[in-house]
Amino acid sequence: MTVPTAVQRLAIVAWGDHPCPPTHLRDQLGDLDCDVVVRDATDLDDCDAAVTVYHHDEFLGSVDWVHTIRSGYDDFPLDAYEERGITLTNSTGIAGDLVAETALGLMLTQAKGLHRYRDKQRDADWERIPWQRPFELGSESVCVVGLGALGSSVATRAAALGMDVWGVDVRPVAALGLDRVYDVGRIQAAVENARFVVLTTPLLESTRGLVDAEVLAAMREDAYLVNVSRGGIVDQPALEAALRGDEIAGAALDVFATEPLADESPLWEMDNVVVTPHAAAQSNNYGEKVATLVRTNARILGSDRDPWNRIV
Repeated sequence: MTVPTAVQRLAIVAWGDHPCPPTHLRDQLGDLDCDVVVRDATDLDDCDAAVTVYHHDEFLGSVDWVHTIRSGYDDFPLDAYEERGITLTNSTGIAGDLVAETALGLMLTQAKGLHRYRDKQRDADWERIPWQRPFELGSESVCVVGLGALGSSVATRAAALGMDVWGVDVRPVAALGLDRVYDVGRIQAAVENARFVVLTTPLLESTRGLVDAEVLAAMREDAYLVNVSRGGIVDQPALEAALRGDEIAGAALDVFATEPLADESPLWEMDNVVVTPHAAAQSNNYGEKVATLVRTNARILGSDRDPWNRIV
């Protein structure tokens, strides 16, 4: 791997669907010893580094370093980056706590039926949901699929609430102190006794469609699926069928195979489903967290040290 020279001009590539404005991130990076500009991907000729949400083909002929403000990088052509000597870094780790809080919020929402009351509020409906519908989260169990930075944050918070927590990963992950960690090849056995199944694994070829009809069938009828990772991990038609057939109790979904979720999707109309618009990491301090990581790497590059979160 080559190490690019010190950054002279850093472009924040304008994006359309991420809640953190490029201008806010530019302002957060005002103390860097280089020019920081907001540019379109087609205007990078005088830039040697770019901060972006998604890959743009223009990067391959113009910059030495690309940083994505996401954790996921499945849309980046890694071979092309390596061939051209372009360093790619991502933002793994900065959103773990933010997304974990959202995951716990979605679990609490389903456990207490809070979304039902929000729906009733529009009609000034004072009626309670059936007394036996809400349940105590702390007396239930959760299987966390993917025990990286995000999954470990979910597991830690769930355990603090008193939940019985186990996980699925390609590693034993003994440091988390979980009683059980299943290999991904045994995911059906892992989910079958959990009240909640929370997806926090990255989207890879090995995890695409991981939660399919067989995995959903292995879940309890009173279980809930929570996805705060990537939509492609779930076979969405199979999930819709499982929800229609009452094979599982419900779902809380922040991500989808195709985004935004199509207007005609049946998930919008299902009372036992909570839909959020890929907003689990959204927070008023997200820009500050990204800026800290970018600032650190911009200062590292040009030295003999490897940047944080290097992918290529």
